[in-house]
Amino acid sequence: MELSGARWRRSSRSGQSNDCVEVATNLPGLVGVRDSKDPAGAVLCFGAYNWRVFVAALPQRR
Repeated sequence: MELSGARWRRSSRSGQSNDCVEVATNLPGLVGVRDSKDPAGAVLCFGAYNWRVFVAALPQRR
């Protein structure tokens, strides 16, 4: 899978911590997820629809 054009970003809630994931949502039909501590490591890829369903099911932080 070609991920060289992925634009990775972290949640604004992660602050300065490196204990989080990064997502790339600019890939056609896919969302990439990786560990921010290991950007050259493994990437999980989800279908865009499945990612939206997953995010919608997460509890809202207040």
